[in-house]
Amino acid sequence: MSYELRDHTADVAVEATGPTLSAAFSATADGLAAAMCDELPDAGDQFEFEVRAEGREALLFDYLDQLIYERDVRAVLPVDNDAEVRTEGDEWVVEASARGVPLAEISAREIKAVTYSEMAIEEIDDGWRAYVVFDV
Repeated sequence: MSYELRDHTADVAVEATGPTLSAAFSATADGLAAAMCDELPDAGDQFEFEVRAEGREALLFDYLDQLIYERDVRAVLPVDNDAEVRTEGDEWVVEASARGVPLAEISAREIKAVTYSEMAIEEIDDGWRAYVVFDV
């Protein structure tokens, strides 16, 4: 799995790929972290959370939004993200974990919010691709 930061007018975008949908979600979250901070110490504790949504795109939006919320509430930058995506009936679910690097130990840029602008999640020849624009 991998991600690339993309220039976007007044915002920042992340394009991520992975062999599975779960890996693409994880890579997108790692791209979000990279958009906020260049170098990360090994500090921080692991935490877990779950997000549910009515569709795949809504799940990605809500997952990334939850990471921004965790950043604000816990005062940490979520890194080393791991996401397991599945469906339960008509509902999409992501069980996620991340390591929370204390914001006091890094110099981070603020990402205000995830947006639906140009959001894409698509199956490609060798897995999945996600594209997300963040408001800075």
